[in-house]
Amino acid sequence: MIKFLPRRALCAGLVVMSLSAPAFAAQAPGTGLGQSWPNAQDVSASAHWHVYTFASNGVRYIQVNDLDGNVRVAFATANGQFLVLPMGRNANSLSTPQQPVTASNTVVPLSSYTETVYRDDSVQLNAVPMSDGTTVFSATTPTTAAAVAPCNDPVECNAHLN
Repeated sequence: MIKFLPRRALCAGLVVMSLSAPAFAAQAPGTGLGQSWPNAQDVSASAHWHVYTFASNGVRYIQVNDLDGNVRVAFATANGQFLVLPMGRNANSLSTPQQPVTASNTVVPLSSYTETVYRDDSVQLNAVPMSDGTTVFSATTPTTAAAVAPCNDPVECNAHLN
């Protein structure tokens, strides 16, 4: 009876592993909000940033990372409302209609270098370089009906050639 115990333990382990495999396969492909390299498609409209989107219960989460994978800003959006998430190196430099960033009197935006980082039907996110070397991100609802489609080609989106 004792010599069959290791075989039973091995069989029980294999059964448990085979039953847990569907649970691992059922995980959503877009996970990792707040991570340097989340398991989500890069949908950036810019070669200078990585943008990842996540959705849960009707709320969309948008995260911007720099080219080194550092989280810069993240926010949630639903029905034209924006909520800045407290994560990222530039969390205090994300301007939304509900939470505008107040600029210093000595720092001016370099508007001619403003770059659209992400845009879809309900969100436009711009990176605005400032005269002190920082970047302010501005999330708004697009004002025109003709929104630029998000990047859906992983090869093109991830090329990021300068």
